[in-house]
Amino acid sequence: MRGNERAVVRQSGTTAEFSKLLTDLFGGLLADVPWEDFLRRLALYLDGSYATLILTMPGTGKPGTIVTPDADPQTSEDYAESYFASDPFQGLPEGQVTSFTDFVQGAARVSDFWRDFLEAAGGDQILGVDLRFDSGFEARLRVMRDNSRSDFGSAERDALQEIVPHLRDAIRLFERLQASGAEDGVYRGVVEQMGVAAIILDHDGKVMRANAVAERLLAAADGLTLAGGRLRLAAGDAHRTLEKLLKLLKGQADPAASPPQRFRIERPSGERDLGVVAKAVTTPAFMRGGKGAALALFISDPGQDAAPDPAAIRDLFQLTRMEAILAAALAGGGSLVEAADRLGIAHNTARTHLRSIFAKTGARRQSQLVHLIHAGMTELSGSGA
Repeated sequence: MRGNERAVVRQSGTTAEFSKLLTDLFGGLLADVPWEDFLRRLALYLDGSYATLILTMPGTGKPGTIVTPDADPQTSEDYAESYFASDPFQGLPEGQVTSFTDFVQGAARVSDFWRDFLEAAGGDQILGVDLRFDSGFEARLRVMRDNSRSDFGSAERDALQEIVPHLRDAIRLFERLQASGAEDGVYRGVVEQMGVAAIILDHDGKVMRANAVAERLLAAADGLTLAGGRLRLAAGDAHRTLEKLLKLLKGQADPAASPPQRFRIERPSGERDLGVVAKAVTTPAFMRGGKGAALALFISDPGQDAAPDPAAIRDLFQLTRMEAILAAALAGGGSLVEAADRLGIAHNTARTHLRSIFAKTGARRQSQLVHLIHAGMTELSGSGA
């Protein structure tokens, strides 16, 4: 679409073009790079040069997520690395389309950002809108037009304002999808048969989700309790460890770089200590520091037997589903032939799976594999913590 065609689209505001815009907006939720097509179409719709969407926690030095299709890559990199924190065009009235020239006044017009970045980017003809969400992060949508062309007018502002409620809904859905994916990833392999309590905490230590085993432990109030929705551990050193982990993750630490932490919780009743494995929940950078999932706790009573579960074995040793099922059957006792018969697979198929299991676990014999599986379950249950 060329310039005169873009203007026709913007001025006509046809239902068909608006429908296509919304299709790209919601269709972009599941794209590899969310909203690229939407941002391209939005720039055309408003007769702009390009559009940018930023998802971030307020006050951070770098954006969590930034999508700017068709912009100069170096300019985009310079903005993210050097100018994002000092950008004066932020903190806009929530949900209200605002122009750069109306919002930025005074000394900002002679700042390094104005002189060094905006000149390279094409000028200060920018429309923007900021959306803020209950979980703490915000979305910043920006549409840029080169200064060589006429200024944005009321028609473009009204057209962008019409999109705002739809954008808000799309981002809420995106947040829900991201959070759900992170929580499901944590829970995969943690099942009731293992007898392991699983608790997900947000960055403030509030319980977001707990399985049935965890609910029973919390109800017993023997070592861990809830206070105002926040998890509290009876042992002072254990609670300090928990608070330290949450503080680290709230400080924008990359969860992927945080190794699992193991510690014990002493129980006032005198029963054996609870074992804990604390694992950071991997979430997109724009969700870190807010009310999203931050830390998963796997808590178990060492005195309670835990039967090997295929899902847990799969996660521990990075096996396929069928390999994990076979490994669990072998760990339960019996020969490879018996396990194959029980699972309804051919003996040769079972042998093929077993060779793959050996390669992934480092085991050389079936007896060694069984030992590794039970040792792994013991470590997860906390009796080796």
